[in-house]
Amino acid sequence: MKALMRQYPRAGRLEWIGLRPARRAPLTTPETVTVDAHGLVGDRYAGRSGERAVTLIQAEHLPVVASLTGHDRVDPALLRRNLVVSGINLYALRKARFRIGDVLLEGTGVCDPCSFMERSLGTGGYNAMRGHGGITARVLMGGEIAIGAPVNAALEEVEA
Repeated sequence: MKALMRQYPRAGRLEWIGLRPARRAPLTTPETVTVDAHGLVGDRYAGRSGERAVTLIQAEHLPVVASLTGHDRVDPALLRRNLVVSGINLYALRKARFRIGDVLLEGTGVCDPCSFMERSLGTGGYNAMRGHGGITARVLMGGEIAIGAPVNAALEEVEA
């Protein structure tokens, strides 16, 4: 089983970057971002929560959330996550080390939705996001990441 859990069909890809400059302020969506030991530079949560320094969501879940909430599509900015990743199962990385470009992250758990989803997505938005909220991660090695960067498991286990 351990060997199976270390195999991924392919690398993922960074699709979107969102920075939350202040509480409830509109997100900025740069093409590149600097990641330091505290999180994404320019994000209001950088330095405030090491376990949740970076939040990530699966691009493939956005159409599911849209369908569940009756929207044609869901703009990732409404969900207030930092990074949207496609092509690799984020849930499988929730307790693993992984790289986005040269940045090394460690998954620390799932990113459960908050009550703000009711405002963003409408009535039932919170429940629509359950199981689709993505993961949280801490920064192990910073650097610069850009849209299109590969996302790869580092194949190093995290101690439970």
